[in-house]
Amino acid sequence: MKHKKIIVFLLAGMLSAGCAQQSAAVQTDETPVPEETAAAETAVPETALPQETAAEEETYPQIEAGIDEISKYGNIVLTIDPEAMKEHGYEPADIVTVRIGDKEMDMPVGTAYTDVDSGEPICCYKFSSSRNREEVVLSVNTGNMVEAMGVAKITKISEDPGYKYEWAEGMDDSTTVYLNMKEKQGFAEEYAMHQLGAVRTNKREDYAHLSDAEYANFRMVRTTGMGAGTLYRSSSPVNPAYKRNEQADAAMLDAQIKTVMNMADSEGQMKAYSEFASTYYAGCDIIPLNMGMNFSSEEFRQKLAEGFRYIASHEGPYLIHCNEGKDRTGFALGLLECLMGAGKEEIIEDYMLTFYNYYGIEPGTDLYTRTADSNLLKSLAEAFHKESLDGIDLAKSAEAYLEEIGMTADEIKTLKEKLSTDFIEI
Repeated sequence: MKHKKIIVFLLAGMLSAGCAQQSAAVQTDETPVPEETAAAETAVPETALPQETAAEEETYPQIEAGIDEISKYGNIVLTIDPEAMKEHGYEPADIVTVRIGDKEMDMPVGTAYTDVDSGEPICCYKFSSSRNREEVVLSVNTGNMVEAMGVAKITKISEDPGYKYEWAEGMDDSTTVYLNMKEKQGFAEEYAMHQLGAVRTNKREDYAHLSDAEYANFRMVRTTGMGAGTLYRSSSPVNPAYKRNEQADAAMLDAQIKTVMNMADSEGQMKAYSEFASTYYAGCDIIPLNMGMNFSSEEFRQKLAEGFRYIASHEGPYLIHCNEGKDRTGFALGLLECLMGAGKEEIIEDYMLTFYNYYGIEPGTDLYTRTADSNLLKSLAEAFHKESLDGIDLAKSAEAYLEEIGMTADEIKTLKEKLSTDFIEI
């Protein structure tokens, strides 16, 4: 134990309570109420939530802590305890940005290393039996946090305690760890599923009941108004992180996809994936948008409009994807399904197929209903300036939203014409 540094500063930045409830996407991948209301009266119907009724903005403190211990597994134990974190608003299922030196990493707050998938980082509130106390531990599930963050290098030795570490350049026992709130309850959906035993793996053999396309979360969008074989959704056909890219790329070939809206990557990131050049994907018309998870940010809204314009100006069949095809893709597809005339139940059914494909969540369960309500339905309602989607004209609301983010009436008309075109016979 080198020192006990615990300092709290108020952030200059503010997170709205609306943003605090967004899933990555769930953003939860985490939705905040859009930053601007539409100028046109038709874009914000009389039943829309007035701006002045929005919840008060909240500040969240920046936490500064020291490094109390580096474990043999590469975990970083901080000099602050979970209760102190909670007192300042940092709860399980929040997403935080951790900075050490010049490296930053976003991670959820959880209560077990397995609250995240293998290889994913977590800020874990856990009890240490050896120290008989609650601790805040930065970890990578089945990984090495100190090496991932460039803090130290661990070497196994025969003497007790069985390991030693060497500080990286610029790091020592006075190094400060900074934690900032990125998204309040942004990991709530995934956290709840992990608590109930609903987990996703990246092993094909764990999904023997699914076809290759289902394993890749690849499917045709079949909701009302959508052309047959026109629009598809998927996990990434090029990012190998989730071990589904090869199956997704093969499904693209089967569907003869021509145009792709990539919500996750920049052009450089996309082309840097191994084997990119040899994929079917690489021969398609692609717009790489590199979009974040804050659905209400001006950047997200502008890029969403840019992606929809790209679809309207290119030939189908079309594919929209992010990394998992869950959060950003779910929001974009929900909007388009509303625009084309789908009802609420159709939209839920299509969206929740993703959660069956990944987590085995079945219709009729409490988790099924809670996931749909807390993520997509809430995100769309906030985008439409409504309390809920019940009793509203979804098509008109979606069109008003597209106008609000900058699309013209002619662009929207062309987009609808493109999406209603049949490419196959069913």
